[in-house]
Amino acid sequence: MSSDSRDFHKPVRRPGELFDRRFAAEDPAEVSRIAHSTAHALLSRVRQDPSGEVVDRLVAFTDVHGIDDLAELWSRSPAKTLPGALWRLYLLQLMIHDDAQTAALLYERGRAELDSADPVVAGAPVPAGPDELVTLIDTILRGLFEGDFAVALDRAAAFCRVQASGATHLADDYEPTEPERASAFTTRALRLSDYAGDLAACAALWRRDALT
Repeated sequence: MSSDSRDFHKPVRRPGELFDRRFAAEDPAEVSRIAHSTAHALLSRVRQDPSGEVVDRLVAFTDVHGIDDLAELWSRSPAKTLPGALWRLYLLQLMIHDDAQTAALLYERGRAELDSADPVVAGAPVPAGPDELVTLIDTILRGLFEGDFAVALDRAAAFCRVQASGATHLADDYEPTEPERASAFTTRALRLSDYAGDLAACAALWRRDALT
């Protein structure tokens, strides 16, 4: 993350701190039950009646409320579950909103380096600046609620792969002169690659009616 990330009105919302954060629970089984029930209830209700106002509020949820409420519900869910997928999408959205400049840098570098259809699948314009990346991730999240859920997950997975490629190549660039910065980009690349695999797997499960 760059040092000039924009300020928020809730200081608890820094996404880098949340990847490894753990939320205590007295009963893990109860936490899992609540995570799955809330994720399914939310998605079912909105997709049955996807009014623009409701979807707008859900897309903007982290901008208004931060991420802790969602983390307490979903962050400990397995990756290949509905709450796990929703958690990853919201955290990815927050990361882009928090530092759109770095996100755009990674995306454009990854787009230039990748020899795949991932940039096309993700759907960003060419070139993609910070504003375009914020719009893209919000559009992908919106697709979870009012479009084809699996397609939205596939787009998010492709987006992560493009970003991971950019982070990997920037890490190589910085390794000779700024090894600490290179290490940070390598860590981000690995994390994004993991997210890409998780989201793609969730898309496949959704298409089989097996994403629980």
